[in-house]
Amino acid sequence: MTLGALSVCVVTNQGALSNNAIQSTDYSDFTSSHLCEKFTHRPFRLNLKKPMFGDKIVQILNRQRGTLALTSIVYAIRKENDEPERGSSSACADDELLLTGSEKEHSSKEQGKEEFVSLLHSKTDLPQNTENLGNQGNLLDKLKAVHLHVLAMEQWNASRLKLSHRNYLVSSTNLIHYLALKSLDVEQLREDLSSIGLLNLETINPYVLASLSAGISMLENLKFNSNTKDCVEVIPTTKTLKKKDLTTNTMRERASSNREILLGTLQDERTTHIMVTVGQEVTESETLIDDLLKNGTTVIRINCAHGNPSIWSEIIRRVKRSSQMLEKPCRILMDLAGPKLRTDKMKDGPCVAKLSPKKNASGNVIFPAQVWLAPQGSGPPPAHLCADQVLYVDGQEFLNKVEVGDTVRFSDARGKQRVLKISKKFPIFGGIGFMAECTKTAYVESGTGLYVKRNKRKSSIGFVVDVPPVERFVRLKVGDLLSISRDSSNEQEESACGTHRVSCSSGYLFDSVKPGEPIAFDDGKIWGVIKGTSISEIIVSITHADPRGTKLGSEKSINIPESNIRYDGLTSKDLVDLDFVATHADMVGMSFVRDVRDIIVLHQEFQKRKLSKLGVVLKIETKGGFMKLPLILLEVMKCSNPLGVMIARGDLAVECGWEKLADVQEEILSICSAAHVPVIWATQVLESMAKTGVPTRAEITDVANGRRASCIMLNKGRHIVEAVSTLDTILRTSSTKVKAELKPLVLSSHLY
Repeated sequence: MTLGALSVCVVTNQGALSNNAIQSTDYSDFTSSHLCEKFTHRPFRLNLKKPMFGDKIVQILNRQRGTLALTSIVYAIRKENDEPERGSSSACADDELLLTGSEKEHSSKEQGKEEFVSLLHSKTDLPQNTENLGNQGNLLDKLKAVHLHVLAMEQWNASRLKLSHRNYLVSSTNLIHYLALKSLDVEQLREDLSSIGLLNLETINPYVLASLSAGISMLENLKFNSNTKDCVEVIPTTKTLKKKDLTTNTMRERASSNREILLGTLQDERTTHIMVTVGQEVTESETLIDDLLKNGTTVIRINCAHGNPSIWSEIIRRVKRSSQMLEKPCRILMDLAGPKLRTDKMKDGPCVAKLSPKKNASGNVIFPAQVWLAPQGSGPPPAHLCADQVLYVDGQEFLNKVEVGDTVRFSDARGKQRVLKISKKFPIFGGIGFMAECTKTAYVESGTGLYVKRNKRKSSIGFVVDVPPVERFVRLKVGDLLSISRDSSNEQEESACGTHRVSCSSGYLFDSVKPGEPIAFDDGKIWGVIKGTSISEIIVSITHADPRGTKLGSEKSINIPESNIRYDGLTSKDLVDLDFVATHADMVGMSFVRDVRDIIVLHQEFQKRKLSKLGVVLKIETKGGFMKLPLILLEVMKCSNPLGVMIARGDLAVECGWEKLADVQEEILSICSAAHVPVIWATQVLESMAKTGVPTRAEITDVANGRRASCIMLNKGRHIVEAVSTLDTILRTSSTKVKAELKPLVLSSHLY
């Protein structure tokens, strides 16, 4: 960056530097200087003993007390390629910062006023050698310089802070302090402070100013071996804040309070909530919600992208009933679907259930297919049973005569004669259910007759009913062509020329993409490159998929990371669903937040419905949402609604890149920690365990890492109750308790 002029800005404690709206979220948004006043009548002469260079910001704090005092100079050097800025400081006497006669007269009338001066120099006007400048000040000077930089940042953003709701003023102020610290490269300062065991700059995010002030005070005490009158105190520059508002204890209490207001109070020694996503399966089980709450679930999540109000109402009714009966508080989060791009629902396949026994490499059956037989209208099998298929039977007389050990015969959809061996019998709600085994592959459709042959005679016959349709999909391999059509009526699995076809009814997709842009499907399981576009069709060449082919089915995600697609913050469906959420849930999840405009739209809808107490959870799952997170949080903090952030790592990984996900989630945690905003750790947490009953090693360490968040979310699965129980155990076992249980190593006196 090369600037051709010198910009000077003065800010006093009576006003803010700039009233300009800032649209970008680079940290320079909060540190850039804008020419707000003309200073022909307020000249300064700045005499520095060492040269300065580069694109930098110099802040000068001059306490006008009528006597000479040290004035710290802070500068930040922007590196190339968007690297962090480098910061340092020096000190000079007041006689080196001279004011003209008119300025002296003006300042004498305003004793006690603090003035922040920001000078932005160009590279071409400044010398190149400044290495000695950073070495002039000692450790105390550097820490004081950072402290002043933080205060200056608060002043520069005073107009933005004034818009914060009183509930969030402390938190938004600390967020600005955090951003000020992030705008400087303080790596060397961090190492110097750590080397003397004084202050860890990596852990002060929740209380930046208080920690810096405490560090300065301790260094002053070390320097003078006694309390000094020059110790720096935590003095906020925002008029509405008091000194006690920015202390460490106050900040901690604010973070804890924000967490409890949004997620509720935990009743045990756990410090992290457990959230579970549920769907229609809850309505088919009388015990699932009870089991989830008993094992530690404190928040139930409903995704409005699936189901309908009748299903949601039944889920909520069961959650509230179980919560009251078990005396275990449980809150409800409902996620709005948002403007997510998805493949359209494909046409239903045939209503056939496949019974597939497991075979070894030689083709011999090693484990029969497990089939649940139950009366029509009954629910799913008990949770402890693992059924490969569920068949509902119309024929109470037939079921009443079936016994354990019987052989049930039938002719499958191909005309093949097959049998089911009854292995177990269970009393269930609405009758009796059976577990049966099938040793040969069979295809069962609705209307298939089942019978038991005794004494060479057939018993009464039961008929299989309500077999669900097979889910349709296309199987894609590297090199395949995929056609995405706007019109779902033209959908075919494969065209005559071998191109696979799916549809997407969203006009955003067809109006924004360009040839050559990458495109991902199903949370990144399939990748491709756009080869051609038209008003109604997109042609994609598949570049990444499983060698045996990857399935792409109905309602699977579509991501175009490099495309500048402009979505509406809330869709028409979201607005309808918001009316339901407002009267039934404790929190609403806003999906695919991209910038401040999305928050403005949400606030407008809240004001229409007078929703001042409904919690808001921002789902960060796009690159734009991540890059603009500080501005988004400051915008949300203008209202009193409880606030939280969900790290939705599925789409976020696709948008930002797999290799960057770890750093991205760390940055989100840091920003939210500074803003005292509770974080929900989501996507694929204990996914293997929820689906198969056995976790991976990586999943266990992921959960342990997620203990830093306020809440961890699990998605539904066959073994979800066991997954919740395991997660609860891990969260109850803190790292300090584990260390206490480990016995010290004792060296043996014998050598082997």
